[in-house]
Amino acid sequence: MGVLSEGLTQILIPVAAFIGLGFALFQWFLVSKVKVSGGYGDYSGYKDRLINEGETEEGVDPLEVSIKCAEIQNAISVGATSFLFTEYRYLGIFTAVFGIVIFLFLGSVKGFSTESEPCTYNTGNICKPALANALFTTIAFFLGALTSVLSGFLGMKIATYANARTTLEARKGVGKAFITAFRSGAVMGFLLAANGLLVLWVSINLFKLYYGDDWEGLYESITGYGLGGSSMALFGRVGGGIYTKAADVGADLVGKVERNIPEDDPRNPAVIADNVGDNVGDIAGMGSDLFGSYAESSCAALFVASISSFGISHDFTAMSYPLIVSSMGIVVCLITTLFATDLFEIKRVSEIEPTLKRQLVISTVLMTAGIAMVTFFALPSEFTLFNFGTEMSVKNWHLFFCVAIGLWAGLAIGYTTEYYTSSAYSPVKDVADSCRTGAATNVIFGLALGYKSVIIPIFAIAIAIYVSFSLAAMYGISVSALGMLSTIATGLAIDAYGPISDNAGGIAEMAGMSHEIRERTDALDAAGNTTAAIGKGFAIGSAALVSLALFGAFVSRAGINTVDVLTPKVFIGLLVGAMLPYWFSAMTMKSVGSAALKMVEEVRRQFNTIPGLMEGRAKPDYATCVKISTDASLREMIPPGALVMLTPLIAGTFFGVETLAGVLAGSLVSGVQVAISASNTGGAWDNAKKYIEAGGNEHAKSLGPKGSDAHKAAVIGDTIGDPLKDTSGPSLNILIKLMAVESLVFAPFFAAHGGLLFKLF
Repeated sequence: MGVLSEGLTQILIPVAAFIGLGFALFQWFLVSKVKVSGGYGDYSGYKDRLINEGETEEGVDPLEVSIKCAEIQNAISVGATSFLFTEYRYLGIFTAVFGIVIFLFLGSVKGFSTESEPCTYNTGNICKPALANALFTTIAFFLGALTSVLSGFLGMKIATYANARTTLEARKGVGKAFITAFRSGAVMGFLLAANGLLVLWVSINLFKLYYGDDWEGLYESITGYGLGGSSMALFGRVGGGIYTKAADVGADLVGKVERNIPEDDPRNPAVIADNVGDNVGDIAGMGSDLFGSYAESSCAALFVASISSFGISHDFTAMSYPLIVSSMGIVVCLITTLFATDLFEIKRVSEIEPTLKRQLVISTVLMTAGIAMVTFFALPSEFTLFNFGTEMSVKNWHLFFCVAIGLWAGLAIGYTTEYYTSSAYSPVKDVADSCRTGAATNVIFGLALGYKSVIIPIFAIAIAIYVSFSLAAMYGISVSALGMLSTIATGLAIDAYGPISDNAGGIAEMAGMSHEIRERTDALDAAGNTTAAIGKGFAIGSAALVSLALFGAFVSRAGINTVDVLTPKVFIGLLVGAMLPYWFSAMTMKSVGSAALKMVEEVRRQFNTIPGLMEGRAKPDYATCVKISTDASLREMIPPGALVMLTPLIAGTFFGVETLAGVLAGSLVSGVQVAISASNTGGAWDNAKKYIEAGGNEHAKSLGPKGSDAHKAAVIGDTIGDPLKDTSGPSLNILIKLMAVESLVFAPFFAAHGGLLFKLF
């Protein structure tokens, strides 16, 4: 036994979750102190205060600007909320239907019998009936889906609440605006980390009331939680990604390239849809995605532990090790956040990016110490772990290294991504330089950069896998994934900061604020682009480890001892699995393309038919553009979603568990590469364009200004990169995880009844 008693564990986990929730609410309270607009009484006081502090802009009425900001913020918020509600209505139907599928498939394993049966692993003991597992897995699936949707929705709400506040704070200086945007990101990060932990802890304790000593059945049914989380994330990511990029591509192509008007110009009809898209894609989608990773890595670790000595000897504290690591993560991230908001103040634009990067380093270093503590207190000094039919003897410090290497691999991936996507380093400068000779060379350089950026992350993941597997078999890999996600609250704060700053810049432009304010928000946004790329790197790296852990759990559950690549059953699975990321990317890219086509036509139509629109005398029809994006994304998210959800069911039912194991391995190996290269290519093109626009040094000035041929070539590259970095790339990591977790949940059914085609022939 470890030093921590079961009673203390049961107190510490929810306490950590409530600390996270409390901290999120406190940060939200601090953001809410920035007033956007209230009754007219507020304005006079606000105007005086602005004048007193010497912050008024030349020729701009602060009262008018405040009202405009409030109007724009309201339009963005209403657009995002109505889109998410419509999306969740569709998802509600899907969840209900898929819940029934889970129940029927798993219930039929033993012919819907209500008899107790001998345990699969803990031989000699009696476990609960398969029908109970079917019911509880379905309940866990609903809980995971609900938490995932809630994570995304709350994130979107705080982002649309904070965007105009960030714009208004930018008048007082870049430091104030940074703190507002970062605090809002922290609200989302802590809400998600704490919610995920709390719901999982409550579910385990409620399920325990029925399962009692049958931990094998209990933790097998908890895997439904991960499946629910990820299936919602898939549709949120794909739907949101199609929405945001259709609007973005439409707005950029007509506005910047054809009409030569600035980004986020209020005359552009697609501008509100573009800003709504940032919130539903980058915030709500990202929130659900990282929640899914978190839920799955916890479920994989818990399942493998339940069939090891922890589960068999009923050591609750050691069993809850993944949850205790996450609890520690919340506390560590809380301390880390204070470094950015309270301990150091940003005074210059050049300090923004280093501050955000420092967050990663501080959280990683502190978390390493935290893991050492948790490992020493929660785990017995020696124990055995399940390793494909054999038992492996492990010491507690082995697990410390597994979690720590996942954590540090995450940092390595984050920093590599930053090197390849930030305009401070040579890769992006080379891409910007290639715009001199037109869009074609820009595209060639950008693609090469993306492929090259895969090398270091893959080595980092490979080393993490080798070390963790050697030290602690499959359990090592699942806690390694959890290590990478243990600082999820900080990771999400950094990630959500990007779209909030992007929106703030858009609002500044639309409200007609001065050039200086727009420069400040642009600086925040450029740093946000890089941090968003870092966030995607984390999401993809953790997805690779999580899906490998789930793959190991699936192989154990399906009763396969070895997966032999030389058998034709497995090899055909490998080939098909490796093809799936390409098929999926083709679907999502084409969806963005066709939706953007409609958007471009609509924006052109408005510019040509609304008199006085270019002169700024008439208002564009924003609502039609919002409707185009909404309809396209809801219609187009179904085929890619169906591809991912149906593949494991078809492969397992008709071709059996060995072929399915091949499909999972193939999709993991090719999906990670495609996802990293797509995300980084898109991020680099975006920042190359911003580098030219900012004109921050002699080299950048020689390529600019806005509207020059080199700038137009950069805009084209950015437009091509949009669906890569915000739709296909980030959705691929969900494809990898979701297929693995779905296979794990349905493993009992596939093991009992799968492989129909091979049985016939």
